[in-house]
Amino acid sequence: MSSLADVQARATAPFLPGYALFGACLAAAGLPIYIHAPKFFVDQYGVSLALLGGVLFALRLLDVVQEPLLGWLSDRAGPGMRRWVIGAGALMALAMVNLFAVPAPIAPVWWFAITLTVLFSAYSFLTISFYANGVTGAARLGAGGHLRLAAWRETGALVGVCAAAAAPVLLAQGSTAPFAAFASGFCVLVMLALMAMRGQWAMPERRPAVPMKFGDILADRIASRLLLVALFNAAPVAVSSTLFLFFVESRLGAIGWEGPLLVLFFLAAAIAAPLWARAAERFGAKRVLLMGMCLSVAAFGLTLGLGSGDVALFALVCLASGAALGADLTLLPALFSARLARIAPGSARAFGLWSFASKATLALAAGVVLPVLELSGFQSGAVNDAAALTALTLLYALLPCVLKTLAILVLIATPIEES
Repeated sequence: MSSLADVQARATAPFLPGYALFGACLAAAGLPIYIHAPKFFVDQYGVSLALLGGVLFALRLLDVVQEPLLGWLSDRAGPGMRRWVIGAGALMALAMVNLFAVPAPIAPVWWFAITLTVLFSAYSFLTISFYANGVTGAARLGAGGHLRLAAWRETGALVGVCAAAAAPVLLAQGSTAPFAAFASGFCVLVMLALMAMRGQWAMPERRPAVPMKFGDILADRIASRLLLVALFNAAPVAVSSTLFLFFVESRLGAIGWEGPLLVLFFLAAAIAAPLWARAAERFGAKRVLLMGMCLSVAAFGLTLGLGSGDVALFALVCLASGAALGADLTLLPALFSARLARIAPGSARAFGLWSFASKATLALAAGVVLPVLELSGFQSGAVNDAAALTALTLLYALLPCVLKTLAILVLIATPIEES
């Protein structure tokens, strides 16, 4: 009987390379947009940082309503989930093309708002559905399934974010329209990812007799604390990603190094991710995640002392902080997925909350950090005085240290049962 069960489990096991490719596709549409889109619209159309920050902040307020609603919608998609996923993927690709490859036919700030609304709405639905589906898929992998699936998924995501973050900068070396080329490549990636995940959108093997509500998830002590950790832990990445290009260009004076440094950062994360997962299997996910988070604080702390010309030292920072990011993106979703497997198997609603907690931090980066930076007198591509550069450094390095420390304290206080 056990051998038959093993054969059946292998037959229905998730296609892990498909999860990796789909994770890469979603990652390419997420964080890199916050790295490139604001600077693209500043340089291309002369839109102010404060105005762009206000738009991004408003989009995050939309998520307050949208994320839980999309989780509810994903829960109800049922056997038609594949059609919903294909439709959302097509919308996401179309929005990317309009954002970067189509000249704004209306006021640039409105075009920025409209295209990003469509892009991030489709992205959110796909992310929620993808991670909820992963809870069911991981259960079919047996013991340690959540860590195994997370290692494939997040390593793929890190490869995707690495390529997407660096691509426009590298394409600029040989193309007059690097962002248009990036958008075209992204469309191809979406198509490949949808093909790789065909047949993987399985219904949960079991659902609670009464569908779990948001309040029930928040009432769970461990799940709610993990959501709080996600909130504080994602903020440093949101802040530093939003300011990365400005920091390299203006604080370090390292024009032309943006692409290689981005590649180094995300490549370190991609290489480290499976190593963190392997360490977590041996020593426990919570303990290993705390180690990664402490490494991140140390890296951001070192950044505070950097100035013009310190490219080599900043490369070391990119290596350390990138490796730490590999732990964040692999182990924290695995812990949350494992908890959901106990309290709400297959619930996309729960990942609606997770997605909102993660993306709400981008409101801080967009709605607070960019306007504060502009108020300090900072101007992109111009010669900035000492006060403006100091403000840039404090926002880029000190603020993430504070937020990451809060995440560490909450995680320490969270009782997590690990098998």
